[in-house]
Amino acid sequence: MGKGDIKSKKGKVHRGTFGANRPKKKQNKAARKEKLKLQKT
Repeated sequence: MGKGDIKSKKGKVHRGTFGANRPKKKQNKAARKEKLKLQKT
């Protein structure tokens, strides 16, 4: 897992993108897990 890995936090920092591993806003864990659960289905 390094800078080239798109899904890791380090890769997201390198590319300047955001996602589940590097959210733009701080969100509490319960809300984030619920959101991720909804997206997977």
